[in-house]
Amino acid sequence: MFWKIIWKNLIGFDLVIFIAAALNGVVFYLAYRYAKILYQKLHLTVFVPSHRKHPEKTADAVLRVDEEEVVNLRKYSEGLYAVFVNVTAIFPLLGILGTVISLIPMVSDMADMQQNFFAALTSTFWGLIFAIIFKLLDGLLSSKIEDNDKNVSLLLSRKGQEEEVVS
Repeated sequence: MFWKIIWKNLIGFDLVIFIAAALNGVVFYLAYRYAKILYQKLHLTVFVPSHRKHPEKTADAVLRVDEEEVVNLRKYSEGLYAVFVNVTAIFPLLGILGTVISLIPMVSDMADMQQNFFAALTSTFWGLIFAIIFKLLDGLLSSKIEDNDKNVSLLLSRKGQEEEVVS
């Protein structure tokens, strides 16, 4: 009976939670991918060791970075990250909504109370499970986004300074 209820709920309201989780997984992947590309572009450029004897080498390395591309990568990764964080936040709400939807019929039909109660619990369970998973992934992605944001600011600052040196 337990598995029958889980299967019934899985093709019911719980499916909404699974679809939201799949979409959020895609958004996470894209945000992580853009953040990683940006990190790789900035890592060797922003952290180029200063050439004390040849400051033009440092200036040249910084000037070779395509500023528009870097800014666009930051915009994409931060935009996708914002979507990811907001979708992650709704999973507990979807679980609670599923609980409420399942408990409402209990008022009129007390005979199926056990089945409705199980239905209520499965949507809450899945909502919380996906919220926990995506919250853990958020920790991985947010640090990369923050690091990239600081590095882009540093790059743009250095690029302005290096343009003055070259001129």
